[in-house]
Amino acid sequence: MEKIGADSFILVYRDRRRKWLVRPSETPKLHTHLGILDCAALVGREYGIRVTTTMNDELVVLKPTLEDVVMKFARKTQVIYPKDIAMIIIKCGVHSGSRVFEAGTGSGSATAALSYTVAPAGQVYSYDINAEFQAGARRNLERFGLASCVTLKNQDARLGVEERDLDAALLDIGDPWELVKPVREALAPSAMVAAICPTMNQAERLVQTLQDEGFVATETLELIARNIEARPGMTRPSMFMVAHTAYLVFGRKLG
Repeated sequence: MEKIGADSFILVYRDRRRKWLVRPSETPKLHTHLGILDCAALVGREYGIRVTTTMNDELVVLKPTLEDVVMKFARKTQVIYPKDIAMIIIKCGVHSGSRVFEAGTGSGSATAALSYTVAPAGQVYSYDINAEFQAGARRNLERFGLASCVTLKNQDARLGVEERDLDAALLDIGDPWELVKPVREALAPSAMVAAICPTMNQAERLVQTLQDEGFVATETLELIARNIEARPGMTRPSMFMVAHTAYLVFGRKLG
């Protein structure tokens, strides 16, 4: 079984809202309102154990998932939520070995999920005109070991996409319709393009542009995830939820 190392990431978990993602080498003592946890003492132990703080509060130590990592990214932009990126990955057929184009690196959350999915032989080509955002994304990707399958380009994709015969494309910019032509040239026949559209007006304009440029099977959808507080005799919807995040627009290129 995998053991916790000094540089391993661990998820210290109390409940859905109270959790910490740390490394023992960086945070030997985790100070929380529940007391102090000796993270250095966890080195060499297995994941999935119960531990107690100095205030005798019980926590559990878990191996982080991709969702845990992405939602803890340092960010200056809004991240794409796991519910949306998961749908994008499955609908676009992204898999190990895929070559994927991304416009709008942002904080790198979608970039990380795509990198994780295409590894070890695939590649994500992520364009962004904001050098500061890309520098932050690079730090996030490198910190969590997700940079090896990513090529970051600080350039405007509207002026052209350099890659060809790509398997999928993800557009996360304010005017995605401006990228339809360059993306069409970059995609392989039948490949899927997906876009994140915060508003209905953006989705409408993008769908029309996709259809005008010969994309087929266009589809627009919205995903709403609602947590349920499941307790014997008291099960009810959570008082908190992430409702609207974005409209997802999809289309497939004809050859």
